[in-house]
Amino acid sequence: MAFTKKLDANHFKLTDQVVSINRVTKVVKGGKNMSFAALVVVGDATAGVVGHGAGKAKEVPQAIRKAIEAAKKNLVKVNLTATTIPHQVLGRYGSGHVLLKPAPEGTGVIAGGAVRAVMTSAGVQNVLTKSLGTANPHNVIKATFDALTQLRDKAEVALMRGKTVEEL
Repeated sequence: MAFTKKLDANHFKLTDQVVSINRVTKVVKGGKNMSFAALVVVGDATAGVVGHGAGKAKEVPQAIRKAIEAAKKNLVKVNLTATTIPHQVLGRYGSGHVLLKPAPEGTGVIAGGAVRAVMTSAGVQNVLTKSLGTANPHNVIKATFDALTQLRDKAEVALMRGKTVEEL
């Protein structure tokens, strides 16, 4: 995978979307300690930038706040063509597999749950997706990000193959 420079969250108008909130219990000698885990996706649809993060705290709002801060730290730029993705790609993480296919204008985002949150936050307007394997939102989101980082634009492919864009 190519090295990507870190994106500064302050340069973008980020919107956040909560994907899942989970109540977690730790059993200790004195009883049960309850806390909440939040999974959040942040993105700037106009810039094609998206990130994800997880946070845990005793209360839900604090967990969401922590997750948003974590998401701002791992933003990635997505290669898009007009309103869709340049080519079909399969992202993998653990047993989570996510298939992304480009779609014609007017199709919309055909995706479920966690994948939909990532696609809309990234600014993809027309895409077909299929989530294979696990339904665990953490692994599905990481598989989606794996797929998004595999996307290449025409100029990048031409450079890798030693050709001009017109020759492709």
